[in-house]
Amino acid sequence: MERDSGLLIVDVQNDFCPGGALGVPGGDRVVEPLSRAAELFSEAGLPVFASRDWHPAVTGHFSAYGGIWPSHCVQGTPGADFHPGLRLPAGTMVVSKGTDPGLDSYSAFEGFLEDGANFASCLEKLGVRHIYVGGLATDYCVRSSVLDAVRAGLRVTVLTDGVAGVDLKPGDSALALEEMVRAGVQLATVDAI
Repeated sequence: MERDSGLLIVDVQNDFCPGGALGVPGGDRVVEPLSRAAELFSEAGLPVFASRDWHPAVTGHFSAYGGIWPSHCVQGTPGADFHPGLRLPAGTMVVSKGTDPGLDSYSAFEGFLEDGANFASCLEKLGVRHIYVGGLATDYCVRSSVLDAVRAGLRVTVLTDGVAGVDLKPGDSALALEEMVRAGVQLATVDAI
């Protein structure tokens, strides 16, 4: 990890874990490696971000209102909470996305911190030029966040033991990782960083 690094944990929320409203198969297996990554970054004095879907109850993102997904991660509900086993260090910055009922907002780069700053401007302010990413789901919010990070000119490393995918179509997650690598993204495990 370089001094200009940061960690982004994407949407490790109850509704995206097994038993949740939109559970990713094996989604809870990312909790332990990402908790270790968060500890490593925090101990090194590097920023840790945790994005979350933070949807209003009525949004075009949900199938009941024209979207493709069942209701999930509704603001203030237990399903929107971070997985109870995820150990986020003190000072973790929460990035909320999906708050606009007219937008899907898969990417953390469409989210905002508690002070209203957007994610990209926060990274710039903190001097983060290399972002390590893990979370849920590989083929949706992780993919969108990673590709937006590349478009923003950041170096990106995806933590392969810290991601899991929906795979609506078999192989979607593998294809998403291939797309990220073609875009210049590096792959690594938590232990390798």
